[in-house]
Parts: sequence; structure tokens; C-alpha cells
Amino acid sequence: MHSDNDIDARKRVNTDSAMSALLRERYRCPDDFLRTEPTGRPPFHPEDFNDGQAGSTISLPFDPTEFINNLRLERYAKRYSWNELRPGIRLLRDLYYFVRPWLSLDARRHVQRAYIKGWEKITFPTWPVDSTVERIHDQVLLSSMKASNIDRVPFIWFWPDGARNAVLMTHDIEGPAGYDFCSELMAVDKSFGIMASFQVVPEGSYKVTDTFLQELRDAGCEVNIHDLNHDGCLFRDRKEFLRRAAKINQYGHRYNAQGFRAAVLYRNLDWYDALDFSYDMSVPNVAHLDPQRGGCCTVMPYFAGDILELPLTTSQDYMLFHLLGDYSSDLWKTQTKAILQRNGLISFLIHPDYIREKRALGVYCDLLNFLRELATQERLWFALPGEVDQWWRDRSQMQVVNRGRGWQIEGPGSERAVLAFATAEDDHLQFEIASHACLIEREGS
Repeated sequence: MHSDNDIDARKRVNTDSAMSALLRERYRCPDDFLRTEPTGRPPFHPEDFNDGQAGSTISLPFDPTEFINNLRLERYAKRYSWNELRPGIRLLRDLYYFVRPWLSLDARRHVQRAYIKGWEKITFPTWPVDSTVERIHDQVLLSSMKASNIDRVPFIWFWPDGARNAVLMTHDIEGPAGYDFCSELMAVDKSFGIMASFQVVPEGSYKVTDTFLQELRDAGCEVNIHDLNHDGCLFRDRKEFLRRAAKINQYGHRYNAQGFRAAVLYRNLDWYDALDFSYDMSVPNVAHLDPQRGGCCTVMPYFAGDILELPLTTSQDYMLFHLLGDYSSDLWKTQTKAILQRNGLISFLIHPDYIREKRALGVYCDLLNFLRELATQERLWFALPGEVDQWWRDRSQMQVVNRGRGWQIEGPGSERAVLAFATAEDDHLQFEIASHACLIEREGS
């Protein structure tokens, strides 16, 4: 027979362990700084972490790790996944994708705008960028520091060489028109000094040739797999998914592709163990405008099993131009500035299919010019997805140690790692990158 005190003590140990693992995953700080103590009150409240008003959309478990997984794996939004849809809605979606190949762009826009009607009233995740996961991490660290009377914690900075943020440019090739425009798009990217990844559809409406793949790689670009045939049905049925996943994996090996992105950003991370890729790019930060609602609520990479998820943290060009009717880069700039404040991954999805038109291409060039100008003010890391994947995996194996000569970083890739310090300032954190002696305030932590 266990007393109530024994049960409470065991719960406290489990909670402390979860909090320590949570902090270790994000900050890679020494274990000596991960001791947590009970504060006499439940330490987690939704209003402490939500960027906006969550309403009754989610409930917050006591275990912070479980709560973060609920967000990053979109378990709170399961009702939006294909298998959870009401039969009538699923039938309409099946019908749409059956006739989609014969629909004009105008007809598709009409259907899609009807589907997303009222999207601006969705309160969670918070539009246009949600950083609830980062807010939880920061608040847990701040609470831990206060409970342990610690005012400075060393950790491994998030990006290599002291970069404030990482920037990813990705291009999904949907059809023949986009395929034919890729050479021109590569030239545009190159003129701004930006390299991108191109995701190809192996069994789509265009033929992926070895010559084309080599052209991409010779230009310094990266090649990844974009679904199997882009019919939007990859996750409709588990058995069919496994059949398709086997073929997708074969194409991945054949094309020497390390990354994957699902068509239309449909996703089910619980099935990803069948995919043989190092990283995925299918999960939006906020999915108000996407056919599958939800969002991972983080601007940082994270592991889903063995696969590293590189979330899409800005709006797709198609949604911006054709659903919102916004032919400006204002939304992208707003999202970029918000992600800057969280030192996160600024990732873009631009389709060669939808950027060909002169007006759209002009908006894209304005975005690229904005990013290059921003890089003159901020230390940004313009990277390919595979480079971010390698860095994040290396960082997950690094540790901060004190060998008698002060704090040092050890582990694979540590030559590019930078020591940083988190300091407690009243109710928020400040990050100091040691090699640059600069402070980055974490407002609202």
C-alpha cells in the first residue's frame, strides 16, 4: 500500500524528469542546470503559453513533454485528418480530388475559398505565426531557474556560427508548366545568392529525367521527393499509404533524396515510420488556409521518431496569391519578423507553377530582396534543408561541459557551435551569444 505522500513524490519525480528532458532537448544545457523543484502550484497553464486565445480548442496535460508532443504532432487537431473526417465531408473531398485534374485554376480557387471561409475566426493556432512551443520551453526554463535560484544558464545556440535564424527556400514542382520554369527560377534565386531545394513528383504529370536532376544539383540545389503522384490521397487509407510509401522510398533511393514533402501538405506523422527519409517538410506552423487544418505551433525543427521535421513557417505562395488575393510580400515580411523574434526557422514554399506570371514573380523578387537586405542587418544562415537536417542532428548529440577551462561544447560538428547564455530578467529571458556579446530579449516568455 502506497501512501498519498509516496504517490505525490513519484508524480513529482516524473514531472521533474519530463521538465529536464524538455529543457535538454531545446537548449542542450548541462544536466546540473536541469534540476527542478515543485513551486507549490501546478506549473503549466494554457494562458501562460498561448500566443492568442486558445478557447476550448485544446486542454493542457500536466506533463509538459506530452503537451508539446500534442502540438508538434498535431494530436489536438486529429479531427482534421483524413480518417477522422465525417463520411459526407470525406466523400466531397474524394470527389474533389477525382475531378481536380480537369478543373481550371479559377474553378479550384472557387472551391477552395468556399472551404476556408471563416478561417480568420480560428483562434488557435495563432495567425500568422504561432510559437506556443517556444513559449512553453522558455517559461519552463525561466521557472526552473527561479526555483533553483539560478540567473544564468549556458547552452548551445540554436544555429551554427552564431546565426540568429536559419532561412530555407523550397520549390515544389506540381505540373509540366512548373517543371519547364525551373531553369528560370533557379536563375532568379541565384541572382539573389540563394540556393533552394526542388521537390519532384516521381509519378506525376511530367517526366523526371536524370538530366534535369543533374541540372539542379550542378546549380547547387537540392532534390527531394514530393509525394508519389500528387493526387492528394496519400494518407486516405493506411494500407494504400504503405503501398505508396514503399514506392516513394524507392524513388528516394534512386534520386538520392534525403527529404520528403507530401502533396497539398496532407500529413499523418504517426505513419511516418514507413518513410525512409532523413527529414520531412510537410507540417505547417499554422494551417488555417490549408486543406488539412492544424499546425505544429513551433518555428523550430523537431524529431518525429527518426525523421526530423522542418516545419513550413510561412504561407505558401498559392494561398497568398490565389486564396487571399494578396499580390504583395507583406504577409511574408510580417511572418519573417515574428520568426526572427523567436530565433526560428524561416522557411518558404514557392511553386514554380504559380510564380511564372509576371506579377507573382515580381512579388517573389521583392521577398528575395527583403531577405538579402535583412541579412545585412541580421546574422542569417541561408541553408538547404539537408544542411539544417545535418546541423540539428549534430546539435542533438552535442553537450556543454566544463573541463576546468570554462564552458566548452563537445560533440560532432561542435566546431561550428556557439556557446550562449540564458539569463532571467524579471518575467522574461534574455539570450546572450557569447562570441558576439549581443543580447536577444525574449519578450513575453
